[in-house]
Amino acid sequence: MDQSKAQAKQRVNWVDYAKGICIILVVAMHSTLGVEKAAGALSSLHGFIDWARPFRMPDFFLISGLFLASRINRPWRVYLDTKFIHFAYFYVLWMSIQFLTKGFGIYQDGGIPALVNQYALGFVEPFGTLWFIYMLAVFFVVVKVLKPVPPLVIFAAAATLEILTKTGTIETGHTLIDEFAARFVYFYAGYWMANRVFDVAAWVNRATPLMIGAGLSVWVVFNFMMVHLGYAALPGISLPLGFIGAGAVISTGVLLSKFRFAEWLRYCGENSIVIYLAFFLFMAGTRSLLFRFTPDLDLALIAGLTTFAGVLGPMLLFWATRGTRLSFLFKRPQALRLAERARGWHSARHVGKSAQTTQA
Repeated sequence: MDQSKAQAKQRVNWVDYAKGICIILVVAMHSTLGVEKAAGALSSLHGFIDWARPFRMPDFFLISGLFLASRINRPWRVYLDTKFIHFAYFYVLWMSIQFLTKGFGIYQDGGIPALVNQYALGFVEPFGTLWFIYMLAVFFVVVKVLKPVPPLVIFAAAATLEILTKTGTIETGHTLIDEFAARFVYFYAGYWMANRVFDVAAWVNRATPLMIGAGLSVWVVFNFMMVHLGYAALPGISLPLGFIGAGAVISTGVLLSKFRFAEWLRYCGENSIVIYLAFFLFMAGTRSLLFRFTPDLDLALIAGLTTFAGVLGPMLLFWATRGTRLSFLFKRPQALRLAERARGWHSARHVGKSAQTTQA
C-alpha cells in the first residue's frame, strides 16, 4: 500500500513539473512576442520561442487529458460541473476582467455598441490569451460525447484534422474551429493513451539521470534542426514532432522530480491555471513600466523580466486573495457548483426514502 501511494505521488509530481514547464513557456512566448511588437524589433529570445513552438501547446493539451479516463464515466451533471462549467466560469470571469483592462481601446474605436458586440463575441470566439481555457471546456465535452466511438477512429480523424491545418485546408480564421482541428488530437491522445504515457514515465524514472540527460540533449538538437530548416510546421511532420516534444517535456518532468531544487517549478505546475488566468495583467503592466522607465534595456532582458512578473504576479495575487472575499478569482464559489447541488439533492432524496420506509 505504501509503495503504491509513493508511486502515485511520484506520478503527480512529474505531471506538475511538466505542467510547470508548459505554463512558463506559454508566459515566455506571450511576453517575448509582446515586447518585440512594442519595440518593433526581434529579441535574442525569439529563436528560443520558435524552438519551443512545436511542442509547447501539444504537451499542455496532452497532459490536460491524462486523468480524464478516471472521470469520464461520471453522470453528465457531475461531469459537466467539473469539466465544463469549471472552465466556463473562469473563462467568463477573466474575459470580463480582461475587458475591464482593455475595453477602453475598443470603446474609443467604436463606442459602447462596439464594446458590447466585442464582449458578446467572446462567448463564441475565444478572447485573447484565454483561448486555451475555452478549448479545454470544449474538448472535455466532445470526448464524453464521442465515448461510444472506437478510439482509433477518433484519433485517426483528429490526426487528419491536424494535418489539414498544416496544409492550409483548414484555415477559417475562427479560433474555435482552427484550434480544435490543430489541438484536439493531442488532448485525445492524453486521454486514450494515458496508460502508455505513464508507462513511458515509469521507464524514464528507472533510467539514470545521465541517460535521461543524454536523450534530452539529442532531442534538443533534433528539434532545433527541424525548426531551423523549416520542417517543423510541415504536414505529417508537425504531428509526430509534437508528440516527441511532449515526451521530452514529460521526461524532463520525471528527471526534475528526482531533485529538490526545482520544487518551485512543480508548484507553478500545480497552480498552472492561476498563472494562465492572470499572467496578462502583470505581463502587460511590467512591459509598459520597463519601456517607460528603462527603454535602453536589452529586449531579451525586458522579455525575461516580463516573463518573471507574469509568473510571480498571479501567484502573489492568489496568495493575497485566498481566504478572502476575492477568493472567487481562482476558486469557484460553492453556489455555482452543480455537483454539490446534485449530491445535496441525492442525500435529501435518500433521507426522504429512509423516512418513508421507517414510517411504513
